[in-house]
Formats: sequence, C-alpha cells, structure tokens
Amino acid sequence: MTSRIGDVVVDCADPPLLARFWCEALPEPKAVKNRLHFDVCPTDRDPDEELERLLALGARRSSIQAGGTWTVLEDPEGNEYRDAARLWRLPGHPDWARLR
Repeated sequence: MTSRIGDVVVDCADPPLLARFWCEALPEPKAVKNRLHFDVCPTDRDPDEELERLLALGARRSSIQAGGTWTVLEDPEGNEYRDAARLWRLPGHPDWARLR
C-alpha cells in the first residue's frame, strides 16, 4: 500500500514575514531537484485560468514531465511545483465528496 501527501497548508497572518524568514533561514541557492514540492490545486476557478494566472505571476513551465493531469512549473527561483489540471473542491462544497 502506498500513500501520498495531498496538501501542505501554510496558514499564516503575514505571508511576506514568513517568506522573509525562510529566505534568511535557507539562503543556499538551489543545486538539485527539490525533494519536496507543492501541488497547487485551484478551488475557485478553471484549471486553465489558474495556469495562466501562475504564469502571469512569473512561473514558468519546467522541463520535468509529470504523470497524470499535472503540469510541472517552476517559481522565479527555479523551485519546482505542480499545478493540477482539474478543479479541487474544498470540504463543505456540495460537490466535495463526489469530486475527491
């Protein structure tokens, strides 16, 4: 049996403060493929719209190929993450149980 982490939630009141903290705490430049990455799953818009929004923010398509319905992107510093090609519903949404 295998399992996977479906979500990593960063719940913070001050995202810029948290970003500055991690930039100072982990200042080394990226040298190898990340061992951990985020899966970005749109919950309130079409997946194609979310992909375009992320690209407009500065993401770029990665040369790494993902399986299934994922698109691998890189943030402006080259850190990989995946963008879901389907809409994810949050718990409490009427379609949540059906679409999970």
